[in-house]
Amino acid sequence: MIREIYIHDERAARRVLALQLRSYAVEARFIGTTEIPPLRDTVDALRRCGETFYGYFDGEAFTAVVSYKIRGPWLDIHRLFVSPDHLRKGRASALLRFVETADIGVERITVSTGSKNTPAGKLYIAHGFVSTGEFEASPGLFVTRFEKTVRRLAAPSDGC
Repeated sequence: MIREIYIHDERAARRVLALQLRSYAVEARFIGTTEIPPLRDTVDALRRCGETFYGYFDGEAFTAVVSYKIRGPWLDIHRLFVSPDHLRKGRASALLRFVETADIGVERITVSTGSKNTPAGKLYIAHGFVSTGEFEASPGLFVTRFEKTVRRLAAPSDGC
């Protein structure tokens, strides 16, 4: 089940941070550096980040998280992570589908990941994202940006 996480709540922020640190440690191994911003976050930083958070819940515990900000017609995914104990079980895909189909009036979705994070890149491509380029976020840390146009079904015709 996917539901919102109220990140302003300190307990929720602590739980998100604990899972985030475990999850991004796996990405750090893929890309060969621990100098990635999610590994330097704090509870207070999460509570002030201005992102909307959703979790994939198994009972009362969430096992994956997505967060985003909406800027006009763009939705920018800031975080998408899965518990190392639940990788390859479809949770990231479920969260991506949830964001893609939410009726929030956006036209495009963007997301970035470490260029060496092959599993994440494959996930985004499998969901119809295309690479829009690579940039050096910090010395030696290359990040690939992906983008997807949101396709909405046309409203049903009333026959007129």
